[in-house]
Amino acid sequence: MAREKTTFVCAECGASFYRWSGRCPQCHEWDSLEENRAGPGQRTEPGAPAAVTTLGAIGVESGVRVLTGLPEFDRVLGGGILPGSAILLGGDPGVGKSTVLLQALGRLAARAVPCLYVSCEESLEQVKMRAERVGLGDSALAVSAETSLESILGLLAVQTPAVAVVDSIQRVAAGELDSPPGSQRQVSTCATALTEACKRDGCVLFLVGHVTKQGNIAGPRALEHLVDTVLYFESERFQSLRILRAAKNRFGAIDEIGVFEIGSDGLREVGNPSELFLAERDTGASGSVVMPTMEGTRALLVEIQALVGPSNYGTPERKVSGVDYRRFSMLLSVLERRAGLKMGGCDAFVNVAGGIRVYEPAADLPLVLALASSFRDQPFFPDAVSVGEVGLGGEGRAVSRMGERLKEADKLGFARAVIPAGNSGAAERFGGQVHRVRHLGDAFGLFSGER
Repeated sequence: MAREKTTFVCAECGASFYRWSGRCPQCHEWDSLEENRAGPGQRTEPGAPAAVTTLGAIGVESGVRVLTGLPEFDRVLGGGILPGSAILLGGDPGVGKSTVLLQALGRLAARAVPCLYVSCEESLEQVKMRAERVGLGDSALAVSAETSLESILGLLAVQTPAVAVVDSIQRVAAGELDSPPGSQRQVSTCATALTEACKRDGCVLFLVGHVTKQGNIAGPRALEHLVDTVLYFESERFQSLRILRAAKNRFGAIDEIGVFEIGSDGLREVGNPSELFLAERDTGASGSVVMPTMEGTRALLVEIQALVGPSNYGTPERKVSGVDYRRFSMLLSVLERRAGLKMGGCDAFVNVAGGIRVYEPAADLPLVLALASSFRDQPFFPDAVSVGEVGLGGEGRAVSRMGERLKEADKLGFARAVIPAGNSGAAERFGGQVHRVRHLGDAFGLFSGER
């Protein structure tokens, strides 16, 4: 009988190898190969058969969600936290992950909800200083500074909290493993044990995860598959805004966002982000067009800015911030070929004010209008919004959820809307004047007052 060989499986990509390596030859991740104790060809004896039932015989009870007291946070979670759910929160260092969780737990504890905050990186004194800064110095929130997996599991068994936070999972270590904290094996083992314990007791578990240089949560596949919800806290450098985004949610919609503003007293919720994004807009400047974009179920009004001018050097400079560069380059070619705007020798810069990112095709029409406005040095209507996709033939194409976009524009007092002709049916929800665009020529005619 041939001797069975030990294999090593990559926890990131799942590839199998017969030799251990510090770096996976398939996905090139470091410290991701784990020994497969059951060698290839090993037979497993069948055990007792598992119970089987039919879908019709399964009764489902709707879980009652618990509100954290932070409406923006609850929105991203799908309307509150669901008992027994595991939630992973990632983001860059200093973005506000610990602060938003401490604020949420502080409000829950004020309503007599049993909560536990386990700090694995900061001492209790440091947690106290952070709590005083956000106004929770006298809170009844239970806190602990611990890094041992066995001790944290014991805390959960004794305290029986309804909501628990482990900040961060990369600092937790299981005593039975020889690998250092933060390694792939430690992170997977500790996250699995904590998740199983909290699901068994109906406790909501928040795990804070560090972000790698590539912008992913360390050990992304190992962690994201273990939890029910994955949240990312994002920010632009030198911006005070923080955007909380759901990348995975088994109990709610994905791509929902919550908007916060960071200050000396912690994170403050932004109830109407559209007003904040447009607060400093110069309505008389050329190259400025307002667009209603969709983030999850929410419509936001953002300002797309463009600056076009003759190039002083041989090669024109093109830079964008907040939009897709490849789509921007495509639209420049459409403007050259279909609209006759000679931009080949011009520098072109595009920015979405406020640090927001808009990557949906619905940004095409406001983007070309902003470029044309700056190229001609003619301001666009200051009381107008625009949204729509633009094809390679220069035609305007309909986009989804136009009614919700126009409703948000109407609420903020905009009197005009420039939309594709295919979305005319949604125009009845808008109280102002609607300009229907079949081709770019229809949109550019607005600059000279032809329509």
